[in-house]
Amino acid sequence: MTSTIDTVALTTGKPRGATPRKRPPVTVGGLATNAFLWLYAAFAISPLILMVLNSLRTTQDMAQRPLGLPLPPNFESYAKAWVTASFETYFLNSIVVTVCSVLLSTGVSLMAAYAFARTTSKTLKTLEGVFLSGLMLPVYLAILPLFYMLDAVRMTSNLLSLILIYGALGIPFSTFVLASFFRQLPIELDEAARLDGAGPFQTFWRIHLPLVRPAIATVVVFRFVPVWNDFFYPLILIRDQTKYTLPVGITRFFGEYQTDWATLFAGLTLATIPLVVLFLVATKQIVSGLTAGMSK
Repeated sequence: MTSTIDTVALTTGKPRGATPRKRPPVTVGGLATNAFLWLYAAFAISPLILMVLNSLRTTQDMAQRPLGLPLPPNFESYAKAWVTASFETYFLNSIVVTVCSVLLSTGVSLMAAYAFARTTSKTLKTLEGVFLSGLMLPVYLAILPLFYMLDAVRMTSNLLSLILIYGALGIPFSTFVLASFFRQLPIELDEAARLDGAGPFQTFWRIHLPLVRPAIATVVVFRFVPVWNDFFYPLILIRDQTKYTLPVGITRFFGEYQTDWATLFAGLTLATIPLVVLFLVATKQIVSGLTAGMSK
């Protein structure tokens, strides 16, 4: 006959005789810290909530009730911002430039970081120093030679020029982060793969790449945000309004709709949605990447 202890072990999934884990004691300092963090989070997110709520109201309603709720919600401002104010064009341009440049910099950095982390060649070690030296150079100082070079080959007002510039600017940081993660992987993985007949590329693609997914997510997010929000390079290099990205397009958008508050809030909400979605999707990987190596 099964004893009571065995029955409890079977139903709870805990081994017989296992002692329950004790929760850490609640302290006044811990409660105060949690309360402060929740208060700070509420304070930080409140402008985003107000922006979304006001985008669902009319300008007349906001003038009459500044802190009112969108009852009923009005989505006409989103249609006006997307179609009439050319927000669709700005949004798609930003998506193309940001996604392509992040893929370019991440792809190059992955292969370079793997080579730097696994090499013993002094030449490649020197080349790694050249890669990382890009972290010490102020990127905006290169705008004049870049402009003259792109103008000479007639690549101004071209999204490809932005993709190449952002991709090149992201390589030093991405290589530095990814090489640090590759160096944490044991060399025995390479030796075991070599014994199984795998070449360097197969070892990189099938073994190491899945293990550094948190680092890849961290690099993607840290490159996506500044490229998406960058105002400087599109302002200098893009002259055609149909090639404007969101930051430059929003300045023109504000000039035309400065009295139409509902449309302005709708446009800002549309510009913020990709960043919010990216953080929500990649939060777990980002935390894993930032805390890797902190605990055993």
